[in-house]
Amino acid sequence: MEKQTLIIDKRKELSTKYKKIIEGLDCSVTIANKLNKAFETIQKTEPDLVIVSDSIEEPLADFCKKIRILTYNTRPIIIAISKSAETEDRIKALENGADDFLSEPINSEEFKMRIMAHLRREFESNINLKTNLPTKTYSLKALKRTIAKDDKWACLYVSIQNFEFYKELYSTLASDKLIQTYCAIINSTIDKKDYFGHISDNEFLIITTPFYAEKLASFLTYAFDSVSKKFYSENDAKRGYTILQGDEKAGRRSEFVYTTIGIVTNEFKKYKDSIDVCNALIQTHNLAKTGYSNYAIDRPQLSANDSIQEKEFNNKIWILEDDQALSYLLTTTMELQGYQVEALNNTQTISTLATSNITFETTPAVIIIDAGDIETLLGLDICKCLKQDNRFSNTKIIVTSILHDKELVLNTGADLYLPKPYDLLTLVQWINSFIKEVNN
Repeated sequence: MEKQTLIIDKRKELSTKYKKIIEGLDCSVTIANKLNKAFETIQKTEPDLVIVSDSIEEPLADFCKKIRILTYNTRPIIIAISKSAETEDRIKALENGADDFLSEPINSEEFKMRIMAHLRREFESNINLKTNLPTKTYSLKALKRTIAKDDKWACLYVSIQNFEFYKELYSTLASDKLIQTYCAIINSTIDKKDYFGHISDNEFLIITTPFYAEKLASFLTYAFDSVSKKFYSENDAKRGYTILQGDEKAGRRSEFVYTTIGIVTNEFKKYKDSIDVCNALIQTHNLAKTGYSNYAIDRPQLSANDSIQEKEFNNKIWILEDDQALSYLLTTTMELQGYQVEALNNTQTISTLATSNITFETTPAVIIIDAGDIETLLGLDICKCLKQDNRFSNTKIIVTSILHDKELVLNTGADLYLPKPYDLLTLVQWINSFIKEVNN
């Protein structure tokens, strides 16, 4: 991202001279000769460096203090410039928020080197050491500056799904390698003028042109899938999923990592601020969460008034348990938790649903299935059918069984294997977790 400097100076000749020197450092420079324009620019673009001359109407130290208060979230470098060389003036400006004090006349070469050093330090303080990419703070600043311009732009919200599960199972070192590899792929694909930085450890912001955005997203989903399986062990790669370890998560099936990309552009819609763009990015990104590498892009829409429908919170649970006493206990417990529960005690009932073309007003968020007796294991066949049915693509399935064969159960597509007898509190905790995942 191009660095930005604001010069606050009423003198036309000297401010122009400073501007030319700084522009030689590949830095965008704005000159403000009035205080109201200076404050407006600071709020709009959040410059990396602010140069304040004592030619302004109010005392230099007081103005430095005002800038520091105004920019406490972003904290730009502040350089005070004065005709005075008095030690008292220097101390007063530095005490009130200035990072440096230069007395005029200033040697052009020294001025250039000082600016370069300050900009380098400011940038390095906002770098993620694992990837050498800008941090979230800098990414939000880049987004704000992009919106302030009149140019056409596109933002990509890129994430790696199931990343925490991978990190937990394969270690921080392996997850760092995965992130670094994906970042290397992205860096090799984007243009030098594009912005690429972190939102979190496994989430990124890319700012590019609308023309290139969809092509970039299409390539990244393909490239990520091409390399991601190489980060798994031979056994996991062959199996097609991972099994989480540990007392709390043992028996939880986790799919491989995949990338999700949401794209927003200002081609068809004008966004008022960075918050508006962030909300649109999150919504578009959520549309791309399909369980495999995918991207979604906002499109112009024609709609009538009051036609927007909010996604309804899904807290519906189906229970398939032939033990009527246990089925009743589970139903009562889940209803007390505030969930909508339907007990399907006849295995034939849910088996028919899994193989029919019936449409549901709301498919359940969670289905609890007993695997059945050891001889038939009918519940496993039902689980397999449900997982192959697109109507249940977002449904989490918990399979309980007296047969203690974790891989046999998880190979049917179950999201969690829970051996009988199990602790009811553990089941409730898993359901709470799955309900949140489904509605995220």
